[in-house]
Amino acid sequence: MDRAELERRFHEEDLQRLRGFRPIDDTFMRCLFRDDLPLAEYVLRIILGRDDLRLTHMETQRDLKRLLGARSLCLDVHGVDSENRQYDIEVQRADGGARPARARYHASAMDIEALDAGQEFEALPETYVIFITERDFFGSGLGLYPIERMNVALGTSFDDGAHILYVNGQYRGGDPLGRLMHDFLCSDPNDMLCDPMAERSRYYKENPKGVGEMCKAMEDMRREAWEMGREEGRLNILVDNVRNLKTALRFSDQQIREVLKITNEDWEKIAVRI
Repeated sequence: MDRAELERRFHEEDLQRLRGFRPIDDTFMRCLFRDDLPLAEYVLRIILGRDDLRLTHMETQRDLKRLLGARSLCLDVHGVDSENRQYDIEVQRADGGARPARARYHASAMDIEALDAGQEFEALPETYVIFITERDFFGSGLGLYPIERMNVALGTSFDDGAHILYVNGQYRGGDPLGRLMHDFLCSDPNDMLCDPMAERSRYYKENPKGVGEMCKAMEDMRREAWEMGREEGRLNILVDNVRNLKTALRFSDQQIREVLKITNEDWEKIAVRI
């Protein structure tokens, strides 16, 4: 099969996938919210029940820069409102992606990113980590599960400004949240109940320009996955060589780095695997 035929086949497969995409699917969600502050504002207003919420800034796929040496984190949708409250909206199809430990990590990473050197801790903004899950993570049929820290001894709120919310994608109550969750799990814009979600979804599924943007996004993700796989293979080979030099020849770390010409960046990645 030549390259042109392969690209044609990939394109046909992408078009087929696009027809089945829903807002809760990562790839589609990123495009839906990209450069669309009003849509993010609309979703947050419904989830939080705050019609007065005004976003001043929003971006998708935001990499947190200050986690050097720690596990990396990229926020699906990050927004800041007029009161400097910060929001992280994450879509999670698998229960494993919505584990409490992950929610805790997202909240802590947002705190690290928000506070500059020399600032008082009281300068931390109020934060909201919002997991929209495909299934009812807690299994109680509620639409929304707010998680707040408590002073257990006193039975009062700890009031630290950090909020975690789980939104049940299976919820279908006769209210705005139920209609929004219906749309998050809906693939046909004509069946959606919320006009902003339907309009944005229709653009990416039916408008030639939007379809082209979605296909480009899928091509980029395919290329990125290939590059990541190639990089992972390169690192695995380095790890094997380092282990061999350590065990068979008992080389020191410095000797190994000199022989294999390993950069500081690669050594940091290798060291945690040995």
